[in-house]
Amino acid sequence: MPLLNDELNRFEIDGTGYGFSGTRLETLGASEYTLVGLSVDTSSSVASHREQIEACVGQIVDACRWAPRADNLMLRLTRFDTVVSEVHGFKPLMECSPGDYRGSLPCSGMTALFDGALNAIEAVARYGETLVNHGLTANGIVFVITDGGDNHSSMGLQSVRAAIDRVRGSETLEGLLTVLIAVGVTHGDTVQRLQDFSRSVGFDGFVDLGSADVNTLAGLSQFVSRHINLQSRVLGAGGGSISLTF
Repeated sequence: MPLLNDELNRFEIDGTGYGFSGTRLETLGASEYTLVGLSVDTSSSVASHREQIEACVGQIVDACRWAPRADNLMLRLTRFDTVVSEVHGFKPLMECSPGDYRGSLPCSGMTALFDGALNAIEAVARYGETLVNHGLTANGIVFVITDGGDNHSSMGLQSVRAAIDRVRGSETLEGLLTVLIAVGVTHGDTVQRLQDFSRSVGFDGFVDLGSADVNTLAGLSQFVSRHINLQSRVLGAGGGSISLTF
């Protein structure tokens, strides 16, 4: 985890070895926020298409920055290989630049996909709950990017499912959307494994992006923009989550 500055608070997640950081509430200027949790695979297998993964991160950040309610977005980025590491905690979207993420994701180790997904979901839920407890309104959207299935998590698939069910059952957040994005996957059986994982844990959407080229990145940008806008729009209106289309 990175060192925290004076504008970040540190939070723990019960039952896991991971936590997260987030902007101090007293520095926030809005009354409602959509929290974007982005968790990215940086295992050894990603090395050959690391630039594609980083391009996806930059594209998501850029799409969020162009959202009509960008001032009401906060973004957190983590990476997972053998362990989960926080690149940066929840901070206002307009403090994030797409170019910041070039060369930011060194690749090594194995794939703790379940741990990475769980941490992203729990962090959005916990930080959102903190905002709500201080009189703010919050909802969330989680993107998990990977090129393969889990082979090194300390937590199981059912822990991810339980976290999603717990967040939606608590109704603390006004909505939670979860999206699994496959990048650089060349084997059909791997795509099937990821689809099965997405379905088993209750993710709202699965996107097989293939290679992150100009065309697919443009499609990803449109996808993110559409659903960030919709998720932000229902915030405060009590509309809950929306269905995903790509």
